[in-house]
Amino acid sequence: MTGLLPYIAVPILLGISNIFMTFAWYGHLKFKAAPLMLVIVISWGIALFEYCFAVPANRIGHTVYSAAQLKTIQEVVTLCVFVVFSFLYLKEPMAPSQLLGFALIAGGAALVFFKP
Repeated sequence: MTGLLPYIAVPILLGISNIFMTFAWYGHLKFKAAPLMLVIVISWGIALFEYCFAVPANRIGHTVYSAAQLKTIQEVVTLCVFVVFSFLYLKEPMAPSQLLGFALIAGGAALVFFKP
């Protein structure tokens, strides 16, 4: 991939990947009566789809980003997806202090993209 495509593809693929990851890790919280082993098996099944998007995102992304930058993009995307998931799916609104904490993490993450 050349040109702008890797820069566009990476956040899109990581966003899709993180939607699957967030459901795999936290989706079961609405089903606390479900047996733990069943939840684990279902989560692994969901995680398979997460990997189908995360691996290509990292392979494509490493053509234009360092590994540290890719990990940083992943973490910021994860926070964004989680905020939406928590509010819409779990019905847990974010407190201002939580949003500020996430914003500070994102601000710190931006430092990874500055050249020394």
